[in-house]
Amino acid sequence: MAPIIDVDLTRTSVFLDFDGTITTVDADVHLLDRLAPAEWREIDDEFRRGEIGSRVCLLDTWDLLEPDEATMRSVYREVAIDPDTRELLEALRAAGADVMVVSDGFGFYAREVCAELGVPVLTNDVDWTTGRLEFPHEDRCCACSSCGVCKQAPIKDAKYAGRTTVLVGDGASDYKAALLADIVFAKSTLAAWCDRNGIDFVSFSTLRDVLDALVRAR
Repeated sequence: MAPIIDVDLTRTSVFLDFDGTITTVDADVHLLDRLAPAEWREIDDEFRRGEIGSRVCLLDTWDLLEPDEATMRSVYREVAIDPDTRELLEALRAAGADVMVVSDGFGFYAREVCAELGVPVLTNDVDWTTGRLEFPHEDRCCACSSCGVCKQAPIKDAKYAGRTTVLVGDGASDYKAALLADIVFAKSTLAAWCDRNGIDFVSFSTLRDVLDALVRAR
């Protein structure tokens, strides 16, 4: 169980990753395992080793897929959502926190789920007319300028507004955001990375842990 975090939620912005955080497993990995040739894993390994940025990784793996919207949505819907997601979102908002999902994946499943949950999301887009993957939230002015979604940008905006920032994530796309957030909830790859790099974090297994730490224990 995560420890109790003493923070004024009325002055807090919470940023949740999607794949592997709101979803119980990484939905993009599930999609690629089902629909892409095995070489997608070589591209993903390059990203995890830091040899390419997420934008290049996404474009190269997307190119291995046949952009069939109906088939892709059907495969994505095989992936379960953490059962405590809705309660966490509602509890945070009732306590006065701002909540946003930040997802650097293919985007359209995150948009579908977040629309159902009623939570704003920053993610990538697919133009189904052309089959192109698009990046409306990249930041080419950022020092790295290599991500599909710049997860640092909304955290910077919140900090400039004087808000405490909380990141909840699990993977490599959360590394740069973890460098800026005031409080980091981490599991899996992100937790290991934070541990290696001396970044303080709160370990969690499911969103129930985050709920208990930020809201329920009050």
